Amino acid sequence: MTMKFATKAIHAGQEPDPSTGAIMTPIYQTSTYVQAAPGQHKGYEYARTQNPTRTALEKNLAALENGDFAYCFGSGMAAIDSIAKLLLPGDEVIATNDLYGGSYRIFTKVFARYGIKFIFTDLSQPENLKQFINEKTRMIWVETPTNPMMSIIDIKETKKAMGNSKAHLVVDNTFASPYLQNPLDLGADIVVHSATKYLGGHSDVVMGAVICKDPSIAEQIKFYQNSCGAVPGPHDVFLVLRGIKTLHVRMDRHCENGMRIATFLVNHPRVEKVYFPGLPNHPGHEIAAKQMKKFGGMMSFTLKGNNYDDALKVLTHTHLFSLAESLGGVESLIGHPASMTHASIPKEEREKTGVVDSLIRLSVGIEDAEDLIQDLAQALAQ
Repeated sequence: MTMKFATKAIHAGQEPDPSTGAIMTPIYQTSTYVQAAPGQHKGYEYARTQNPTRTALEKNLAALENGDFAYCFGSGMAAIDSIAKLLLPGDEVIATNDLYGGSYRIFTKVFARYGIKFIFTDLSQPENLKQFINEKTRMIWVETPTNPMMSIIDIKETKKAMGNSKAHLVVDNTFASPYLQNPLDLGADIVVHSATKYLGGHSDVVMGAVICKDPSIAEQIKFYQNSCGAVPGPHDVFLVLRGIKTLHVRMDRHCENGMRIATFLVNHPRVEKVYFPGLPNHPGHEIAAKQMKKFGGMMSFTLKGNNYDDALKVLTHTHLFSLAESLGGVESLIGHPASMTHASIPKEEREKTGVVDSLIRLSVGIEDAEDLIQDLAQALAQ
């Protein structure tokens, strides 16, 4: 049976428990499984390798991203780590220069030590690939929308610009979620998520996921998942399974609220610039409209004068927007990328991409939009 997204979110990969008929996938809180004889088991031997709760989530995620294989990890960074382990000394990676600080850190501080070269450039212009791609290029790393500048990268055109390269196109789809964007359908080879964010959706779990179609890539990711052991526990898996059941409903409200708040900020006299792909004047608006279902609930904005003290007043005077790391939960969050999520990127490099001292990032939740607007209005009045 072919299912549409909302149906897949609730049913894909999940069957009633065969022993009790429980409609929710049970939390298999076990470290090992009894075998009838050595090597004779029901598909499960040891919980690092397999767990039935995790299997259900992995099947669900593969279906949501229109992939064939999915693997869950203990965090989004653990998922990224597993993909980076596909690389060998001497390999080169071309990554967008506007990316999550944790991704930049693991590339430059961990994997660069093993003889892997990372090149950061503006991939919102796919033709920029041509000056860097060569026979050593093994991976193109894309976020779209990017964190925190909300740049849009055309996935189809990026794949086309890669030409005959054998490099893998990897897309971090965390900001969009599978509901708004399916990179595998647009030419990506690998999709990565911080499931901590929109997939879980309730700020109560940390997890990552990797999804792909290629069996050879899947075999390697599965090997690293088992061999390196950065797997999530069954209770965390259960929480993400539960969160995904309302993903489509939540994302519709995130998008609706996001558009209303972006419109409010654009018209506020203290705001210099708003970075939100749903705005018609956003440079990536047309591409986002083409490859995304809606525009999401993430945005950033700067204040006139680019003064950190002014930004600090806003950051510390909201009541409904909580000052905190992370994003994608039902509650609204406000953050300061330069000192929080992107502090690991040198100031000079940060500012090249627009991460200046007055930049404020919002993760717009699913509260009443009028209440959120009033909260921002009073904070901006400080």
